[in-house]
Amino acid sequence: MVDLQAKVLTVSDRVSDGTREDTGGAAIISRLGDAGFEVVEHRVIADGVDEVINALTYMAYGFNGVIVTTGGTGFSPRDQTPEGTKRVLDRSAPGMAEAMRSANPLGRLSRNVAGIRGGALILNTPGSPSGAVEMLDAVLDALPHAVELMAGKSVHHPNQ
Repeated sequence: MVDLQAKVLTVSDRVSDGTREDTGGAAIISRLGDAGFEVVEHRVIADGVDEVINALTYMAYGFNGVIVTTGGTGFSPRDQTPEGTKRVLDRSAPGMAEAMRSANPLGRLSRNVAGIRGGALILNTPGSPSGAVEMLDAVLDALPHAVELMAGKSVHHPNQ
């Protein structure tokens, strides 16, 4: 069994410049804590591909756990979290992203991606607190096993 650790990255121009409260990040941190994850880092950055690349590269370095982003997954011109995330991934996890989008009919408006960098599973969620938690809940039951697999600690599936 591995320790369940998580990091949260809030991607928002308005949160980073202090004109809006980080309700999405707070909701994700709370939900991860309720699920038994220790949130060991929370960062806030402005929107933009380069900002996302830099933050995720740093956050994933030497980390075995889950990194959840909130914000920047929609259709507005500044929503570039998926583009930055794709650039740092070693491998994609399309089943996770698909499950997250299917949690709600409005998920069709999300461009979120999911994948692995090193030992970290990176999941994009929207900036809205309810949407972020709803998407996280769609995959939360699989996250402990995913963390074990990435750490090389599990060779069987939990249902076998």
